[in-house]
Amino acid sequence: MITLFRPRPLAASILAGTLLLAGCGAQVEGGSAAAKVTVKRCGQEVAYTLPQRAVVYEGGSADKMFALGLTRHVHGYVMPPANPPVEESPWAAEYAKVRFLSDDLLNRELVVDAKADFVVAGWRSGFSDQRGITPAILDGLNIQSFMHTESCFNYPGHPERVTPFEGLYTDLERLGKIFGVEDRARSLVADYRERVEAVRAQAPQGEPVPVFLYDSGTDKPFTAGSQVPPNDIIRFAGGRNVFAGLDARWSEVTWEAVVEAEPEVIIILDYGDKPAQEKIKFLKEFPTTSKLPAVVNDRFHILDYNEGISGPRNIDGLEGFATYLRELKK
Repeated sequence: MITLFRPRPLAASILAGTLLLAGCGAQVEGGSAAAKVTVKRCGQEVAYTLPQRAVVYEGGSADKMFALGLTRHVHGYVMPPANPPVEESPWAAEYAKVRFLSDDLLNRELVVDAKADFVVAGWRSGFSDQRGITPAILDGLNIQSFMHTESCFNYPGHPERVTPFEGLYTDLERLGKIFGVEDRARSLVADYRERVEAVRAQAPQGEPVPVFLYDSGTDKPFTAGSQVPPNDIIRFAGGRNVFAGLDARWSEVTWEAVVEAEPEVIIILDYGDKPAQEKIKFLKEFPTTSKLPAVVNDRFHILDYNEGISGPRNIDGLEGFATYLRELKK
């Protein structure tokens, strides 16, 4: 089924022809802003018109737009407290050009008040049935939406399953098509693929190191399953995610399962509101985890929050962890 959107009235005049974009100097290709292009939103074919007032949720969404040189098309961003300060971002200058809308979760009222014509977020990491903001609801409001492909594996009605890094590449290519910057998208994806292959070529030989990613939680730990970027970061760098068998994104497990897995390295996901050092302190003092090989040998690697969620910084996260593992193997 193809969902068609009627173009919304725009406050600014729509520029025909080639449009010069902010950021990387990308150019919008091809004719009128009212023209439609058909692009998948998860497994659903959707007809898009050129957005002019995008609202992006979390760093990964904003980073994808900024990396493609689409700052001019971003009205504002929603950044919950878990995200590190945007001033630390490689695209800090681009964040400064758009509006900070909220540090709360994404919600329908915020999007409507912003007069958004395009929303970028993940399924159940931004879009939510419970909070009443889903692509279907926004369709009814004539607000276009785009979901991170990495989050699509369990999207109701239109699932799509890819590995997490392939999800990143797919998003850049699809956004490139929507905004008419396909050449820029192809160039970015080619560069990212080349960087990933360089890491894989240098990965330590032999049995992969068992790695546990600790997101949060004390009664029960929250960790990364097979459907999120850290799983690819770990395996491309030469490690083995001890919870790669979980067909899930972020999932709660038991401390007993962590102990049984005997991780030799622990990746700490560093939140803006849950500092990594506090998590390391807990793991060292908690009797159940204090004897884990990774804890005894003080083998912790800190992964920035925006390196762990779907976005261009996944590649930085991979390179950083790969360097850590190579040094460990020497």
